[in-house]
Amino acid sequence: MHPRLHAVLAEPRVSPTPTRAWRDWVVIAVLAPAMVVEGILRPDLPWRVGCVVVALALLPTIRWRRTRPLAMVVIAFGCTTVAPFVLPGDPCQLFTASFLVLLVYALLRWGSGRDAVLGSFFVVAKVTAAGAVGSIDGGELVAGFAVMFAAATLGAAIRFRAAARLRELDQVKLLERERLARDLHDTVAHHVSAMAIRAQAGIAASASQPGAAVEALRTIEAEASRALAEMRAMVRVLRRGQPADLGPNPQVADIGRLAGQFRTGPSVDVDLRGDLGDLAPTVGSALYRLAQESVTNARRHARHATRIEVSVAADDTSVRLRVSDDGEAGASRPTGSPGFGLVGMRERADLLGGTCEAGPNPDRGWTVTAVLPRQGIGA
Repeated sequence: MHPRLHAVLAEPRVSPTPTRAWRDWVVIAVLAPAMVVEGILRPDLPWRVGCVVVALALLPTIRWRRTRPLAMVVIAFGCTTVAPFVLPGDPCQLFTASFLVLLVYALLRWGSGRDAVLGSFFVVAKVTAAGAVGSIDGGELVAGFAVMFAAATLGAAIRFRAAARLRELDQVKLLERERLARDLHDTVAHHVSAMAIRAQAGIAASASQPGAAVEALRTIEAEASRALAEMRAMVRVLRRGQPADLGPNPQVADIGRLAGQFRTGPSVDVDLRGDLGDLAPTVGSALYRLAQESVTNARRHARHATRIEVSVAADDTSVRLRVSDDGEAGASRPTGSPGFGLVGMRERADLLGGTCEAGPNPDRGWTVTAVLPRQGIGA
């Protein structure tokens, strides 16, 4: 078997497949009476009753075109292929029977590679049979093949475009996991370094001050507990082995620097409230990254904005970040920029056991809200 044909046949179905939607019922409700009206008003149909009955019987295939694309193509195109040899007329002569194009589109959009190959034989057989029995002339035969090919091409194009976007989203999530892993690495390294220093100090002072060794052990125990907690979080993220950034990780207190970071554009106001002193280092770093990304997006996309408000409020269990601007109402904001910033923000918040949401304000502007547990994962 040719490698390319083998690759096509091995292509799996799109997953997850959308379930039947209310739009399918709307299409059926519109097409059913239209078929009846067309059968009444078109005297040129060889057998109007038979054509309309067959077309109406095949109309429900629209409902299962996503979940059973091959079966629906086999049923619809198989029946319309045989119909001209059994009935005086061809159901596909109805203009309203053009809904069969949706089945061809769905076959390439949702079906597997094997489904697409097998279903294509039924589509080709139908168009060829229509030309053989004289239902369509040569020009209509070419047009029929062109329409079916265009529908199949459109389905395949949208399928691969959606797949490419999913791969890009996965890359963004992996990148965010790497960044968080670096932050966790630096935090754990800090705890381990503190343990080593205290152990060395305890050993040096043990001969003259026995109590110092006990105090050092208590400190080591506390640092070890913190390091283990951070390591439990680290196993949930992916790191590819690049060297970690040796610079200090920014924390919640560093969010205040965003207020004086920009000399042009909308002003940035920062408000920090509550007890922010004992946050887990990974949570503090994540809050800074989320605030920084939100402010950057607001400055880039908020049309005619004059002010960006950043507020961080902490309670006993969680920390809430809110970044809001007063940009022009109705101005569209990209949910995924070339860097897919919002996707990365949501991924980082989710990895720490929190949430991140973004959307337009009721009057004007845009707001990003993130809620993280004080101690991150496992808090």
